[in-house]
Amino acid sequence: MQTSEMTAKIAAGKGFIAALDQSGGSTPKALKGYGIEEGAWSNDEEMFGLIHDMRTRIITSPAFTGEKVMGAILFERTMDGLIDGRPAPQVLIGRGVIPFIKIDKGLEDEADGVQMMKPMPDLEKLLTRAQGLGVFGTKERSVINHANAKGIAAIVAQQIDVGRRVLAAGLVPILEPEVNIKSTDRAESDQILLDELATQLSSMPGTEKVMLKLSLPVKPGLFDRLVDHPRVLRVVALSGGYNRPEACAELAKNRGIVASFSRALLEDLRAQMSDDEFNASLASAIDEIYRASTQKAGTTAAV
Repeated sequence: MQTSEMTAKIAAGKGFIAALDQSGGSTPKALKGYGIEEGAWSNDEEMFGLIHDMRTRIITSPAFTGEKVMGAILFERTMDGLIDGRPAPQVLIGRGVIPFIKIDKGLEDEADGVQMMKPMPDLEKLLTRAQGLGVFGTKERSVINHANAKGIAAIVAQQIDVGRRVLAAGLVPILEPEVNIKSTDRAESDQILLDELATQLSSMPGTEKVMLKLSLPVKPGLFDRLVDHPRVLRVVALSGGYNRPEACAELAKNRGIVASFSRALLEDLRAQMSDDEFNASLASAIDEIYRASTQKAGTTAAV
């Protein structure tokens, strides 16, 4: 696929984006969910080898193709790794799946109700390497814990600043200012985030488009204005702690938003499964998330 084909598929294609980007401190939790306990490795290299094996099993499954999975977000080590002797992004492209790379380096301590992204001093080097491997876009996460207008404005400004660095490198950024779904003032955070994103995106220099990865809002349809925003290529949603049935039910209430799930996609997969069991379980999860991404509540037509 050429970049123009990838852009067109992301903008109007049917399907969802798989999040396979667990890294650092979240890796042991991801492996435990997959049925591999911490005693199974003795160092970080072995741990990352196990998570790479898990991702390889997912990516090479017969169910994991561009027919229903538009894209996949990779961790840097997965991007740099090989699958059957080929670079992981090229394997994805060969299956019709558009590759993205997680670029953030984790979160700062909370201030003003939010957690900003840590500095990324080597970002341009990473972007150059990613582009050379055929990666289409990036993903960067920060977290909103409370409805603090000052903090949320700062989160959005930082997201857009990093996003512009990504655009300058010729890639498409997914901005992810996640609202903590356990927050007591989550609905207020949703509204402040909506207003800040709409305002700051409208004043962003240039004409390039970004993508947004957002927590599913308390009020269905709240983010319609962002779905239709002229500077937004596509809006995707994280599962954010919901299990798959819950996440899919909430997703189906929101027009124009498709999934970018991690735990909700992988929650039933286990290392101990036979290949047939694994592939059937993954296919079922993909089908469920695809339906919620393309068939919205009150309609039968795909979007």
